[in-house]
Amino acid sequence: MLRPRVKPEHSGYRTVDGKVRLGSVVYGIGVEIDDPDGWVWALVEALDGSRTAGEAARLVAAAHPAVTAAEAEQAVAELAEAGHLEDLAAPAPALSAREQERYSRGVPLLRWLDRGPRRSAWEMQERLCASRVLLVGLGGTGGYAAHALVASGVGHLHCVDPDTVELSNLNRQPLYRESDLGRPKAEAAREALRAVNSQVEVSCGRTRVTGPQDVTALLGAPALPYDLLLLCADRPPEIRRWANAACLASGTPWIDGGYRGPLASMGVYVPGSGPCWVCLRAGEVERRELALAPGQDEEAASPRMPWNPVTAVTAGLSGLLIAHAATALLTGAPPMEPGFRYGINLAALEEPDVERHPRRPDCPACGAGASG
Repeated sequence: MLRPRVKPEHSGYRTVDGKVRLGSVVYGIGVEIDDPDGWVWALVEALDGSRTAGEAARLVAAAHPAVTAAEAEQAVAELAEAGHLEDLAAPAPALSAREQERYSRGVPLLRWLDRGPRRSAWEMQERLCASRVLLVGLGGTGGYAAHALVASGVGHLHCVDPDTVELSNLNRQPLYRESDLGRPKAEAAREALRAVNSQVEVSCGRTRVTGPQDVTALLGAPALPYDLLLLCADRPPEIRRWANAACLASGTPWIDGGYRGPLASMGVYVPGSGPCWVCLRAGEVERRELALAPGQDEEAASPRMPWNPVTAVTAGLSGLLIAHAATALLTGAPPMEPGFRYGINLAALEEPDVERHPRRPDCPACGAGASG
């Protein structure tokens, strides 16, 4: 870094017991540093973007005998590695003036969430603007996810949904209006999404997924591969298993999500890193079976109904959780360890629903038991 400074969102403060805090400890992002001699705080103040790391280190060492210039400069390197600094001399982003204005509110959040060494927060927005995403299912979950990603500046979004807009969709599917009744969802969604952000390449098709070969075909269709698959459809019931198999075969990271009653959730999977969907599903089935009386079916623990009860709130939560996870995987902010499910239960807001299970060596999808 030529002219390092503490990120504005990570600005520090001192505590009464002689510590320095950076990066909003209350949000689980920051760090707390012991500073009995006061030189760490002096270094934080010196890192304002007007000096090189060496200049800041020498300034602090001259005023604080407890630290050498080399030690202070090493501290600068450690703060940069932890993601608390940015370079005020970083080159201008490779984005137009219009794009910079459009994304000027989102970039500071990426900078806040980021925990890695980067010269500029615009690197993450540039990565997002260059990304290619496939989204399956343009209902409530998919509609909110698509809208959020297009507004955030994903480079190319291709969506598929075979259905037409029905009156019962309008209580939770944000891309459609009463005037869209009877229209193909793909057509109405493309029109709505392009109106949100004309700088994003949006395409939509009416493909119906009937088997794993359809997911494979969608992933392999474009000349340039997709960076991510978002599965926002829950029918047919086997669709997650198909997506898992296709993504393992192609090496494509993927996210699924949806709602069941008051629980809105999403899952994150990256081939070769952590458990796959089948591993996670097997672990959850075992957990539920341990709690069920003999003779009880696993579905009794989470019954399915002909129509899934839903409002715009539960659909919106699931779609926005997916969009957040997608942004995290595409930009690296915040860092996200894949192979988990996360949910928000509106019936018990004080109890977040997090599901993690280890990868299974004998998994029939990703382990030694996999065929082919």
